Amino acid sequence: MRPVSALVLTLGVFALATTPAVAQDVSNVQIRTESLGGGVYMLVGQGGNIGVSVGDDGVFIIDDQFAPLTEKILAAIAEITSESVRFVFNTHWHGDHTGGNENLGRRGALIVAHENVRERMSVDQVLERIGRAPSESPAAPEGGWPVVTFTEDVSFHINDDELHAFHVSNAHTDGDAIVHFVSANVVHMGDTYFAGPRFPFIDTATGGSIDGVIGAAGAALAVMDADTQVIPGHGPLSSRDDLREYRDRLKSMRDAVADLMAAGHSLEEIQAARPIRSQAAELQQSQANEDSFVATIHHGLSHH
Repeated sequence: MRPVSALVLTLGVFALATTPAVAQDVSNVQIRTESLGGGVYMLVGQGGNIGVSVGDDGVFIIDDQFAPLTEKILAAIAEITSESVRFVFNTHWHGDHTGGNENLGRRGALIVAHENVRERMSVDQVLERIGRAPSESPAAPEGGWPVVTFTEDVSFHINDDELHAFHVSNAHTDGDAIVHFVSANVVHMGDTYFAGPRFPFIDTATGGSIDGVIGAAGAALAVMDADTQVIPGHGPLSSRDDLREYRDRLKSMRDAVADLMAAGHSLEEIQAARPIRSQAAELQQSQANEDSFVATIHHGLSHH
């Protein structure tokens, strides 16, 4: 079994993402709305953070969490604007970011994503995690598949802004895209960025890698200035400095593992040496999570 990070905080999310029956109880979930200015909002509920652009041209949303939350999400948007959702953009294929696609598509929204997102959603997938049996992620209903796909980048000229979405390869998955709200000076990172005290989850089973996540952060930082607001896939609203710190921490962990690999050590020997112990302590992570993230880094460096 290929090693994948066993990030405890997202285990619940992925259980929901891959077990539709479990995702039905959302009665206690509240959608929290945060205004970022310039007609841009961040919605926080259960699953990936949602980015929203509102204005006279209609509503553009980035990611849509789980299907049972669609009505709550639409109610939160209705508190902001009377316009309807015209576009849904998916940052990647995971169900906690795409579960509402079918519901919103049925209401007339156009679903857009990288071509690998449509490919992943159209067939059954397997999520592999260290120390756990692989979990099945069945193909999404066809009505939830992206209708418009792109390979490198795509721009939306809407609500007096330019939303420039660009693909970052083999980061969290093989279909990640980052969205830059040019005028509003906001960047939605999807799951290429997990904010807060945690290791990121890198889905090595569907093309993710440590080098890709580091590269994605670098690509995003290149379009930012000191005032850019950063919407992470999970966690609180962040700044450019937060993202830079995240990128630098990942790079130092990657390099520490790479050095031991270059010296000929096995994965088990590297885990025993605990090369990322200080970062795990800083992020309040258990040794099990630390070992798991070392395995994720090792996998990425072994298969590129």
